Amino acid sequence: MCAPAPALPRLAGPALTDPVAGVSSRIVSDQAGESLVEDTFHFTQGIEVRRRLLPTAEGVTFRPGHLAAGVRVDGSGLLHGTPQRPGTFVAPVGICSGRSCREQELTLVVVGYEPWEPRELTFPGRVGVPLDGEIGVEGGPAGVLPTFTVTDQAELPAGVSIGPDGQVGGVPAAEGVFEVPVRICVAGNCAGVVVRIIVG
Repeated sequence: MCAPAPALPRLAGPALTDPVAGVSSRIVSDQAGESLVEDTFHFTQGIEVRRRLLPTAEGVTFRPGHLAAGVRVDGSGLLHGTPQRPGTFVAPVGICSGRSCREQELTLVVVGYEPWEPRELTFPGRVGVPLDGEIGVEGGPAGVLPTFTVTDQAELPAGVSIGPDGQVGGVPAAEGVFEVPVRICVAGNCAGVVVRIIVG
């Protein structure tokens, strides 16, 4: 006759049905970990910085502090100052909602001054024919992508757009010569240019 099996000791911890909820809450917490749209910024030594941090949630504030030599962040999330030396700087920034704050690392890449110039500023096109061009940049620091911002959208021809990557595209809807103001920035080194789009 077999002896009854000894009772197994109960291990401390949640019941078998509890871990599902625990895992679920941990996943939600991890997915919500990133609090900024962008966490890497390129600047040029000696050129003033004014860039705003973009949080993924509304109503947050920032803990003011130094991020790199000459660069600070204020309570509204504005990066400002003049970078004093080149290098890659990683610094925590405090992101607060009510009384709760968390830190996220920012990477600031400061490069030495390197001149650049736009590659193409005139684009011919025809009504009803897709336009495909690129402004582009010659020179500037290696590995840093330029950004392009149209400062007066009303000057663009109907049906045509200029993207933040400098792509000129769309299907022109009317003839004319259009002079479009564009701001080009390479690592915080910015200049205004006029892009001419000639539609025949």
